[in-house]
Amino acid sequence: MTTLLDTLRRIVGAPQVLTEGDLSAYTHDWRRRWQGRPLAVVRPGSTAEVAAVVRACAAAGTAIVPQGGNTGLVGGGVPDTSGTQVLLSTGRLNRVRGIDAANLTLTAEAGCVLQAVQQAATDAGLLFPLSLAAEGSCTLGGNLATNAGGTQVLRWGNARELCLGLEVVTAEGEVWEGLTGLRKDNTGYDLRDLFVGSEGTLGIITAATMKLAPLPAATMTAFAACRSLDDCVELLNRARARLGSGLTGFEVMGRHALDLVAQHFAQLPRPLPQAPWTALLEHSDTEGEQAARERFEALLGAAMEAGIVTDAVVAESVAQSNALWHVREAIPLAQAEEGPNIKHDISLPVSAIAAFCEHTDALLLRHFPGVRLVNFGHLGDGNLHYNVQSPAGGDAGRFLAECEHEVNRIVYDALVPHGGSFSAEHGIGVLKRDELAARKSPVALAMMRKVKAALDPRGVLNPGRVL
Repeated sequence: MTTLLDTLRRIVGAPQVLTEGDLSAYTHDWRRRWQGRPLAVVRPGSTAEVAAVVRACAAAGTAIVPQGGNTGLVGGGVPDTSGTQVLLSTGRLNRVRGIDAANLTLTAEAGCVLQAVQQAATDAGLLFPLSLAAEGSCTLGGNLATNAGGTQVLRWGNARELCLGLEVVTAEGEVWEGLTGLRKDNTGYDLRDLFVGSEGTLGIITAATMKLAPLPAATMTAFAACRSLDDCVELLNRARARLGSGLTGFEVMGRHALDLVAQHFAQLPRPLPQAPWTALLEHSDTEGEQAARERFEALLGAAMEAGIVTDAVVAESVAQSNALWHVREAIPLAQAEEGPNIKHDISLPVSAIAAFCEHTDALLLRHFPGVRLVNFGHLGDGNLHYNVQSPAGGDAGRFLAECEHEVNRIVYDALVPHGGSFSAEHGIGVLKRDELAARKSPVALAMMRKVKAALDPRGVLNPGRVL
């Protein structure tokens, strides 16, 4: 009797159906918090093959877990431990299908690494602005499935705002060909927005048409030291007023975050003395480097005169600019070196962030004396990575195991009066599934379940994630 594995081998070729050997690159998540055991890892090389794989699995009643670069942080892209789920890797769907320079669009397959998409745009003299720390390994399909944000949401929006059209394989194994490059297309429900952010639970994204932009004539990067988060917010307000759409990045990093980077990555620069908060600003200009620098330095000079900024440094070269960004992007890696930690990916109105941190910091320090608050993130769009590290010298693994539930309760409860959300850009996956059930509006949850039932009635796509 023909088995499902036999059928899958006929569809994609026997070498692309992996059942033995070291599969940890697929079965372990990036944080090493979840480890699954799939029936097989299947690596289709075309949309037609993805559709055939889905049809075969649906006929067999076998669940499918779609996976891109496996850089997720909420357990949404690894199989469970049952040994019955098929892990569908999009890694071989890695072609940039085309660039329409006049239309400022790029069409690429879901398995394209984000950095490769950026480079293809650059080679065409254009900019693809989605940027995040994992861009060397995360993929476009995963970025869309989680509605990734990153460092330039302030100017360009999340992945959703950059997406014009999608190609999607449905739970029935049909292909929706929605790769439009149109910016105006009001022809019924916007199906694209159903799949962006759905974490592979409604369909499998196989390709997308994305917006591009002209390359800036100059880009400036700076570090600015501030005494408080309130001062960082005021600096953001001044930067918006002076730079307008030229302000393409505004990150903040707390003292503990930069201390961990200095401790574990001593080779990286520490361009400013230790401060309670450090802001990273990026300014992109269409007029040229001299105009950009003058505008940028005037902003920082005025902020220092007003006492909002205590010290600042502006990168003098591309290499220096990259070094400043490396410091920011090294924070999660430094945390991992320090040991397991309790991560929060939260969003708030920018106006409420300082009050939230003051209130929640005090609660956590009272409940867990000595705990280190490793806070950093995208202040420009209100997204803070509010991470809690065990006290220095403590058992990080034990702290995570014993304290995570109570820490989460304190943080998530504190978000409510400040108008925040407990999930900003990382998604729900498995990690936050129960929080979603407890904290999301019952009406919203009911609508979400109806959408899931309509598009995936047999529940074969990424079951147990999100809902």
